[in-house]
Amino acid sequence: MKRKIDIMSIIGLILAFGLMVFGIMCSKKEDGSGYEFVTGTLGSFFDLPSIIIVVGGVIACLMFSFPISQFAKIPKHLGIIFSPKVYNPEVYIAKIVECAKKARANGLLALEEDTNEMTDAFMKNSFQMVVDSVDQEKVKEQMDCWLANLDDRHSSDRSFYDKGAELGPAFGMIGTLIGLINMLQNMSDIDTLGPNMSVALVTTFYGSLIANALFVPISNKLRVRHEEEYLCMSIIAEGVQAIQAGENPKLVQERLVHMLPEYRQKKFIPSEGGSSEDEGGKKGKK
Repeated sequence: MKRKIDIMSIIGLILAFGLMVFGIMCSKKEDGSGYEFVTGTLGSFFDLPSIIIVVGGVIACLMFSFPISQFAKIPKHLGIIFSPKVYNPEVYIAKIVECAKKARANGLLALEEDTNEMTDAFMKNSFQMVVDSVDQEKVKEQMDCWLANLDDRHSSDRSFYDKGAELGPAFGMIGTLIGLINMLQNMSDIDTLGPNMSVALVTTFYGSLIANALFVPISNKLRVRHEEEYLCMSIIAEGVQAIQAGENPKLVQERLVHMLPEYRQKKFIPSEGGSSEDEGGKKGKK
């Protein structure tokens, strides 16, 4: 299956950190006439003990909460985010309608050659059950099981990043409390109150940063990828059941098209005016 580079994810990540650095460095001039860039302000946002408390604490709790296999999936998840597989439901609909026509004209066994040529594992296994004359209820039960397993597996993967998003601000607050305790122990030295308060608050900054600029976007983008894949698999499941039941290819196409989001349905609707459903499917994809 083809992959694409997700430019939006790359731009979003760069902007999230770039604009943050821009905001830190941008300072109003003393005379109030405008703004200037002060590189020295970046140093105020770096504190090694705070980084150890927040980043180290989050990683440690994730290790405590999840097996090592979950950490091993991180490179794979980043690949899914920045270079995802292309799931085009219109292509699946066109293929299913083509199979529906062939099955209606020549019987279900006529789909064996098409099944062998399929590259999508879920689609191939589903049609293989139909070709093998597996009972209709058994086919539905098996496909529902595959869909449920996919949903559970992806939910489990997202929970790793959801937990990280929860732990980030929590450890930021813990670091702030530690800094405040240390600051209150030295109240006699007035000159150190400001710097100590700054160090105490920077841990909250770190916690919010890794939660909202890393963990939350990763979890949300994995959810988007899941919905793209799940939609195509649901279309396959619905189409296979309709073909096995011997439904009219035209009705099969209409049912599958209505499973698409409304904006994608509009792209597909003009195809119904074509000379054939296959030609219409190609126009819809354009």
